[in-house]
Amino acid sequence: MLDTVFLIVYAMIAISLLLNLWRLIAGPSVPDRILALDTMFINTIALIILYGMSMDTGLYFEAALLIAMLGFVSTVAVCKYLLRGDIIE
Repeated sequence: MLDTVFLIVYAMIAISLLLNLWRLIAGPSVPDRILALDTMFINTIALIILYGMSMDTGLYFEAALLIAMLGFVSTVAVCKYLLRGDIIE
């Protein structure tokens, strides 16, 4: 039963990633593309955690944590660049 649930959730996250990729490519404005990229980071984190749960190991949680930090820092850096024109003052 749990294997079936894992497959359904894998499919849902894969569809979500494809829709985010479409918004990233065809986004009408730059903020839409930034939000799509940030949402792709979140979906990737969910996918990695789900894989770790299905493999019954805690190793993938640390990888998801690193990707979360990378996603936060990159989103902040891109937004700061758009607002001010430079990242470091």
